[in-house]
Amino acid sequence: MTEPSPGVAAAVEGELRLLDPAVRASAELLAQLLHPDYREIDYTGRVWDRDTMIASLTAADAPRPGPLTASRMSGVQLADDLVHLTYDTETKGRLAHRSSVWRLTDVGWVLYFNQATPFGAAADTGTGAEG
Repeated sequence: MTEPSPGVAAAVEGELRLLDPAVRASAELLAQLLHPDYREIDYTGRVWDRDTMIASLTAADAPRPGPLTASRMSGVQLADDLVHLTYDTETKGRLAHRSSVWRLTDVGWVLYFNQATPFGAAADTGTGAEG
C-alpha cells in the first residue's frame, strides 16, 4: 500500500479534528478549519455556510451528539491545492456517507465543502445523521 500524498494526509488529519466534539464546540477552532466560502449540504438537503455552521455548532443550546466515528476514509489529490475525501460516519447508531473537498490556502488545508447522505436504518426511517 502506498503512503497518501501530503495533501491527502493533511485533509484526513483535518477531517478527524472536525469530528472531535471539543473542536465542534469551539468557534475559534472551527474557523481555523473551515474555508471562508465553506458550504455543506446536510442529510436533509439543507445548505449551510461557514458562519451559520459555526454558530449552530457552538450555540449554548446546540445538540451534542457525542463523538462521531469515521470509517472507510480514503482520499485523492485532485490538484496541488485540492483533495477529495470520502468516508462513513456513525454517531448514536446513525450512519452517513460523507464527501468532502479540502483546499490548500495561505493558512494551510481547510474544508471547502462537505455533504452527508444517510444510509442504513436511519435513512429508511427519515431520522438522518447529525452534522
